[in-house]
Amino acid sequence: MPSDFNILITNDDSYNAKGLRELVEMMRPYGTITVVAPKNHQSGMSTAVTIGSKLIAYKKIRKEKGVTWTYLDASPASCVKFALDKIFPDRKCDLVLCGINHGSNASVATNYSGTMGAAEEAAINGIPAIGVSLCEYDDDANFSKVRRYFPAIFEKLMKNLPERKGISYNINFPPTDVPVCGIRVCNEGYGYWVEEFEPWMVPGGTAQAEEGESMFVMRGRFVDGTPKDDRTADHHAVDDGFISITPQTFDRTDHEEVKRLSGIMDSDF
Repeated sequence: MPSDFNILITNDDSYNAKGLRELVEMMRPYGTITVVAPKNHQSGMSTAVTIGSKLIAYKKIRKEKGVTWTYLDASPASCVKFALDKIFPDRKCDLVLCGINHGSNASVATNYSGTMGAAEEAAINGIPAIGVSLCEYDDDANFSKVRRYFPAIFEKLMKNLPERKGISYNINFPPTDVPVCGIRVCNEGYGYWVEEFEPWMVPGGTAQAEEGESMFVMRGRFVDGTPKDDRTADHHAVDDGFISITPQTFDRTDHEEVKRLSGIMDSDF
């Protein structure tokens, strides 16, 4: 890679997250790094952006050799937007990396993920983007598995990028206690959550509730909607001990339905 290779790194776990620090350390040999990460935790924000009259705080935290650390009090996608608009002249950003996320972004979790929302924002702007997640939710998670395997994966991806723009790569690593069996290129698995909202009670009543309000906490149970024999689904691949790589695009058109529906509509007029 050229010596002036510019890398933007963000996440959805905030600028204080261990996963972010780990990713920055891994990327130091590859170029000049600018970190623009959310000030506070922003999981589940998907591609949400901060718009309207809300003021957005930005802060330069520190600058060290090859890395500039900043935060933005906004969503991950907004961090990418801000960086491209205010930090990189003429949008001279060569790569956006998002993570390392504390927790899985496999299956339909990618639709809610702030990590992948930031990657999608980069892809919309024609910039190669990679989201990295470790399927472990501990704030002090062990990222040794990512340190061992991700640099080689990263180098191979960068050497083989397609000419076509608009692609982001969703990479999920199995948890620490699951041995890595290899790498599997996957499709996004399907599933959904049930029993998602639980009443939240504390001794003596419901905390922080105004008069007439009930308080709930979102947890839920995942129901796997992918056939068990489809081991190319990303969440199944991770369960099997594989590092999953799922190429994604922001084009949400169902192209099969376009063909089917066009035939129906054409016959009526």
